[in-house]
Amino acid sequence: MLSLTGFTAPWWFLLLLVVAGLVAGYVWAMRRRHRDSLKFSNLEVLDRVASSRQGWWKHVPPALLGVALVLLTVALSGPTAEQRIPRNRATVMLTIDVSLSMKATDVEPNRLEAAKVAAKEFADKLTPGINLGLVSFAGTATVLVMPTTDRSSVKQAIDTLKLAEATATGDGINASMQAIDSFGKMVGGPAGAPPARIVLMADGGQTIPREMDAPRGAYTKALEAKKASVPISTISFGTKHGSIEIEGEQEWVEVDDDAMQEIARLSGGEFHKAASAEQLREVYETLGEQIGYETKHTDASKPWLVLGTLCAIIAAGISLFAGRRLP
Repeated sequence: MLSLTGFTAPWWFLLLLVVAGLVAGYVWAMRRRHRDSLKFSNLEVLDRVASSRQGWWKHVPPALLGVALVLLTVALSGPTAEQRIPRNRATVMLTIDVSLSMKATDVEPNRLEAAKVAAKEFADKLTPGINLGLVSFAGTATVLVMPTTDRSSVKQAIDTLKLAEATATGDGINASMQAIDSFGKMVGGPAGAPPARIVLMADGGQTIPREMDAPRGAYTKALEAKKASVPISTISFGTKHGSIEIEGEQEWVEVDDDAMQEIARLSGGEFHKAASAEQLREVYETLGEQIGYETKHTDASKPWLVLGTLCAIIAAGISLFAGRRLP
């Protein structure tokens, strides 16, 4: 596929001035030849020669040769194309809220069970070379799986997620950061630790501590993640109509989209909203595409080189077999 998205050596385009000069020279030569031919005294002989030797086809070889020179000049200029390449060196910490609010049934069968299904699908579809870890948090945070390419261990741990009281979102972020730091020190080589990202899925309702900007709060930890160059992709999961039963009484547990959006903003990540299991799967699919692949500019000169060479060969062939001479 031809590409003109960028060039690594654009100075080669100066050769187009030479090509333009050759075209101008060809046109000048054709006109001079025509003027000289009019000097024949026998116009009857000239008409017979012109009818047998002239025609539009005689300009095809030079035209093809000119096109070939243009195409080859573009190839020399190093055209590049954007290409999506699977990441083989990255770390992702899947951080899931397991507080009691996650048993709300506004998402069938409930928020946590729907989250488990979507998280396992995310693990399956994520680029194989990416190291995926798992953290769960309620009143405290637990690293269930350190970053690994073994997806089965992550999915098994997802199946074991159980509800617990309170919500310490900041602790969940902090545990993920510590896991990323430890893993980076183990695998980091001359190129340094691999790039990392946290995928935080919660309903946004932090209870420990109450202040989001407290030392243990989610906003504080999001700023620390920003400083460590670890963006947080947040997924606000649930609706404004969620409720749970506590000691026989219904308690509303509506999602806090604003809090989740702010966590993403402070960390340099993206905010996603999912109000149903289907939307959650779509969000995870989008994240898988964003995290699993990177866009690089790769060499795209071969198609230009091939086309330029073919045009030159065709020009030579037409001249040899039709005109009995090279242009």
